[in-house]
Amino acid sequence: MIFEIPQVIRYALLAWRFRDYRPKRVTFAGLREWIRQFEREDRSTILNILQSVSYLNEGDVSRILVEQNEALIRKLNAAGIATKKIIYVSIDTAGSSSAVMLNLLRDACHLERRGCYLLDSRDVLGISQVSAKIDGGAIVYVDDFSGSGGQFSRSRDFMSQHLVGTFAEFFLVACICEEAIYELAERQVEACTGSIHARAQRPLHEQGVGLAVGDKNRLREYCLGIDGRGGLGYGALATNVVLYRNCPNTAPVLLRGTKGQEELVGIFPRTDDLPVPAL
Repeated sequence: MIFEIPQVIRYALLAWRFRDYRPKRVTFAGLREWIRQFEREDRSTILNILQSVSYLNEGDVSRILVEQNEALIRKLNAAGIATKKIIYVSIDTAGSSSAVMLNLLRDACHLERRGCYLLDSRDVLGISQVSAKIDGGAIVYVDDFSGSGGQFSRSRDFMSQHLVGTFAEFFLVACICEEAIYELAERQVEACTGSIHARAQRPLHEQGVGLAVGDKNRLREYCLGIDGRGGLGYGALATNVVLYRNCPNTAPVLLRGTKGQEELVGIFPRTDDLPVPAL
């Protein structure tokens, strides 16, 4: 297949931009193979969707979390809440990157040296003992991405049953979807984030903008034809955010591909989407 120079440059720029995606490296050749799976009439639109992806590399995620954390600490100190009364919590559920993000934040912001506490949301005894000891302060949950907010809410609701004292609650997250903001509001948890991923920013979401109606409907139908339940991502969120460590399960199969990558190979497969290596 012969590309004109502008197309070659476009592929090269995309491959460079996504070069540190960890589950499967994005390459120039990989981009060509990925786009060839689709009908010619849809390829330009699909490339536009790929180009519109909000991609957070390792540096982006680290910078956002550190900046948001420092701003939050200043806010809490101004309100009379010292760092020794702040508990940082990882949301420990299967497949979560929360613990990795908390470790990143611990090292970059010297949390332990500042006297902060670091706990896991399932550590019932630790949560009860530490919260009783400091008797009020702030709880800061940490993660890199939140889609529907369901995973966060389940962990937070479980943990809150074991808190002793009154605590202001915050969710420190690199990117959060519009849907999750409502879940947090119901629980009086404040989001501290680099960006809120609105429905309108997602090309394949039913409320998304940026595509011609015919193109959008055709590609939505294509995704649902491959996977009737998860073709548009978990909860049909059709998110357009990708993080260097993994693609959220709320992304459409157009980007992720299918389980095992058999029916459709994704450009951003999740770790659990990839084929099991042969022994």
